[in-house]
Amino acid sequence: MASNETKSYRSCRLVINPHRFTWSTTLAAVVGDTTAVPNNCRAEESSVFNASHPVQTQDETGKCDGKKEEEDGTEGLDDHKMIRVCDKLIEVFLVDKPTPTDWRRLLAFSKEWDNMRPHFFRRCQDRADSEDNPGMKHKLLRLGRKLKEIDEDVQRHNELLQVIRGSPSDISEVVARRRKDFTKEFFVHLHTVAESYYENPLDQNALAKLGNMCLAAVQSYDTATENIEALNAAELKFQDIINSPSVDAACRKIDNLAEKNQLDSALVLMITKAWSAAKESNMTKDEVKDVLYHLYMTARGNLQRLMPKEIRIVKYLLTIDDPEERLCALQDAFTPGQELEGKDVDNLYTTPEKLHTWIKAVVDAYHFSREGTLIREARDLMNPRIIEKLEELTKIVENKFM
Repeated sequence: MASNETKSYRSCRLVINPHRFTWSTTLAAVVGDTTAVPNNCRAEESSVFNASHPVQTQDETGKCDGKKEEEDGTEGLDDHKMIRVCDKLIEVFLVDKPTPTDWRRLLAFSKEWDNMRPHFFRRCQDRADSEDNPGMKHKLLRLGRKLKEIDEDVQRHNELLQVIRGSPSDISEVVARRRKDFTKEFFVHLHTVAESYYENPLDQNALAKLGNMCLAAVQSYDTATENIEALNAAELKFQDIINSPSVDAACRKIDNLAEKNQLDSALVLMITKAWSAAKESNMTKDEVKDVLYHLYMTARGNLQRLMPKEIRIVKYLLTIDDPEERLCALQDAFTPGQELEGKDVDNLYTTPEKLHTWIKAVVDAYHFSREGTLIREARDLMNPRIIEKLEELTKIVENKFM
């Protein structure tokens, strides 16, 4: 079953706002390309690598070879030049972009990180080993450790992204096999990678579409899994009830489940279907029918009592057509007294404000198509004719009792 964290993004669509900044661009600035950072990138991001202070080197003739480094990226750097690039990046990670969120974003945008990875971590360790300042030593060790953890996450996300990009028609199968890998962090990573394609809108849109396909597949998988788990749990409870030594014992088990708030709709539906099938069958003995009927009525009664009393009052009021009788019923509902809950009659009381709140919640949910915001027991009120009656009830409560 999906965690709450996972559920939080399920209903969201992946929307890309083109973001004109890539780490390969700023990395080019580090190794000597003073024109690398685009003029229209955001100020705080263009400052990640200050292009006005490039790390240029000289060859044996004394000429700057920044042009060659610009063409080759980090692959053309010798050890000495790579150390200088790594030192600049360490400064960026410690000073300019010091948060793990920044680091994740920079690694996701990077086109050069795969080449730099071993050199960077080795340089962090070397500088920490030679550092005399305890505070700086701690910062370097922490940077190396934390960035390595983030880098492993990013590599894992990239591997999964490659799998789904290679088989977009098999996304549902991939989700079923690797559901635990489709985390909130993965979708954030996918969004960031899509942003890095700002120069290629077609590829960017294709990646955003792929992300939405993944979200839909995850939602379908979770819904199916939850339904299966609910049915399996309900079946176990149903078998336990059926195996009771007597009808009274079976009914007590249903009562106990209700008291623990474990009498779910799946179990009630299972009991209802069993009773319905037995009632319509000529092959079932009357004794069995009688047992199933008692179980059905017990489950139904308990399920009704699990419903908020305001919803029960509303449902009762909706059965009354006569305006005068309905007004009397409202007056009774708002008159405090001893509450009684029986098999045939319930005496329940509430306040005009509470009842008004519940009625308005149902009406608003109907008009704004927010059925999912209602508790399960109130969703059967989402009917145009019932909504008309509820709106009329709202006016009566407002005019007569508030």
